[in-house]
Amino acid sequence: MSELIMLSLLSPFELQLELSHFVKATRQAKGYSVRSFSEKTGVPNSTIRKFENTGEVSLRQFLMMYAALGKLSDLQKLTQKIDMPKSIDEVIKNA
Repeated sequence: MSELIMLSLLSPFELQLELSHFVKATRQAKGYSVRSFSEKTGVPNSTIRKFENTGEVSLRQFLMMYAALGKLSDLQKLTQKIDMPKSIDEVIKNA
């Protein structure tokens, strides 16, 4: 069976910026300053500022920030296989 290919109008860079904006907004909503967030995550202040402005950060540091925001399990869900129905009969059966 061929692999499903999905097209997206969203570029990797655009998603990178979206993720950085999400982290910044969530950090601020939780009341963390850059300094306190740095202490909580172990990610240097300058790296957090750079990430929030450019989206540039290592995967490990991104995961450390996401973990500090309580969102790491959301990312893990992306790695879980989803069994898609193979026919309309399966859709009806599982409805």
